[in-house]
Amino acid sequence: MDDRNEPWRDLESYMEKTYWVVDILPKQVPENSRGQYFKIEEYYLCHPQVDVIYKKFSDIFLKLNCYDDMAVSQDGENWVVNPSPHGLVDMVTNAMPTQSMFYAFLKSADTLLVATGHDTYFTIYNPTTEILELLRSLASADGLFLWKP
Repeated sequence: MDDRNEPWRDLESYMEKTYWVVDILPKQVPENSRGQYFKIEEYYLCHPQVDVIYKKFSDIFLKLNCYDDMAVSQDGENWVVNPSPHGLVDMVTNAMPTQSMFYAFLKSADTLLVATGHDTYFTIYNPTTEILELLRSLASADGLFLWKP
């Protein structure tokens, strides 16, 4: 990956683009839902449930890195290009809950992925059709769902 041109450095511009999510739920919960969304989300954000979710996220990120160069960061400032598989998994499963953020940038796809330590989903900004197809397959294989808000 050519680090001289680092589009991932401008995170705010990506967060204004079209986005999708990979989530534990198959679609967005309506504001007027009579269900217990917040209580159930709180349940999933506790151990050991959240560990399972982050493991699924890390599996997806690892598999995406098979198809494209990936730059990752926990703070949006310090980036590692194509980290070791163990390093990538460690960033997502161990560090993300304490650091609160995980960013991954797929350079050739010009796509930013963002996961936060207080959500049961991650967001994909500016995805290509090819990346969406791949994510749909990967999410489904891990019991997750891809949808557009």
